[in-house]
Amino acid sequence: MQQQAIRHDWTLEEVEQLFTLPFNDLLFRAQTVHRQYWNPNAVQVSSLLSIKTGACPEDCAYCPQSVRHDTGLKREPLMEVEQVVAAARRAKEAGATRFCMGAAWRSPKDRDLAKVTEMIRRVKALGLETCATLGMLDEWQVQTLKEAGLDYYNHNIDTSEEFYGRIITTRTFQDRLDTLARVREAGLKVCCGGIVGMGEQRRDRAAMLCTLANLPEHPQSVPINQLVQVEGTPLAGRERPDSFEFVRTIAVARILMPRSYVRLSAGRAEMSEEQQALCFLAGANSIFYGEKLLTTDNADADRDRCLFQRLGLSFEEAPAEQTAQGCC
Repeated sequence: MQQQAIRHDWTLEEVEQLFTLPFNDLLFRAQTVHRQYWNPNAVQVSSLLSIKTGACPEDCAYCPQSVRHDTGLKREPLMEVEQVVAAARRAKEAGATRFCMGAAWRSPKDRDLAKVTEMIRRVKALGLETCATLGMLDEWQVQTLKEAGLDYYNHNIDTSEEFYGRIITTRTFQDRLDTLARVREAGLKVCCGGIVGMGEQRRDRAAMLCTLANLPEHPQSVPINQLVQVEGTPLAGRERPDSFEFVRTIAVARILMPRSYVRLSAGRAEMSEEQQALCFLAGANSIFYGEKLLTTDNADADRDRCLFQRLGLSFEEAPAEQTAQGCC
């Protein structure tokens, strides 16, 4: 079967039309694309650790770590390197192949970046892929992270450019695109996705995916999050997104970005096993594994293993170059 061409010229109207396909037709198309590029029964597993928690100066309406929201979250300083390495070792033993480190910063300070780069070197030496999400970066910071051996940098665009200003006012949509461009131009892999359930419309979800699909290079990893509502944030109490609409978002992401990992990300703890199974059918081939996603609950690891067994899914093995490095 001929592989679907990789495009970077999608129109918003084309993406909206994908969303309106009959559900079965959309999933069939997404699964067909998925099988052209991926093992349909293997799922990549990442683990996410908050290495610096709370007191973020940004005003992201969904985030319990914002200093502007009273969520009762305890502020914690940047973790020690040995603590992070120990957590990464446990994640690897549990089946993770990528370890993501997140810090609640607008942008890292030089003194903090020096410590983070040591974390990256030590985690990479375990044979894990490394990922970081530290806020906005300038060119020097990007290069510093690259030299430390960082594999992926996460910086989500969250939603459409039109809806963005109703969620965040302390940085612009273009600020996010600028950081993504610096990361991409430095040769780092990009992890970038969005959030479903913030009050946006289908057109916003389509526009968000269209933006990602039309970047010069598709993000190598595309996390699709379902809003986790936290008391004290402006988005607490929002109506939960329709589960089929969430699955549609996964399917459209898979069609638009065939070679990207599409990650079933935040919100899995609130999803039924049936919804998760539909997401895997729609082309999701990556998850976050472990009890926490930064500060919010994640699906139970034992539940994940049981679900994988019932669905006949397996954990994707670590890339060969990472395995080899970990043995040195």
